[in-house]
Amino acid sequence: MRILAVDHGEKRIGLALSDLTATIASPLKVIKHVSRIVDAAQVAEIAAQNAVVKIIVGQSFDEDGFPNMSGRRAARFADELRNQTALPIIMWDESHSTQIARAARIELGVSRKKRAGHQDEFAAVVILQSYLESLRD
Repeated sequence: MRILAVDHGEKRIGLALSDLTATIASPLKVIKHVSRIVDAAQVAEIAAQNAVVKIIVGQSFDEDGFPNMSGRRAARFADELRNQTALPIIMWDESHSTQIARAARIELGVSRKKRAGHQDEFAAVVILQSYLESLRD
């Protein structure tokens, strides 16, 4: 039972995929943002290619617990994704996923040079791992 996670950004979309036991999240790839429809079609195709059973879309919130601008963008993306696949789409709190991913890579000793640039697929890993761990609670 593979699960795909999406870290939806303005410029890039990070993807992470679980193992077959839905226990461990791994980075999959980053796709460049084109348009909501094209992006959703790409994610739906990647989900189909990997025999995914559900898709988790990260959503960010403001201090009051309401979706912020990026969270609303992610929700609109998820709506379009629902138009392109019959798979269940679950919104998941992605709060601080990029910062957590960056800190984890520092802790693992990844060099500054290799950490430079985008963290999108690693943020997707953080989102997916959080979701997977919630299933075990």
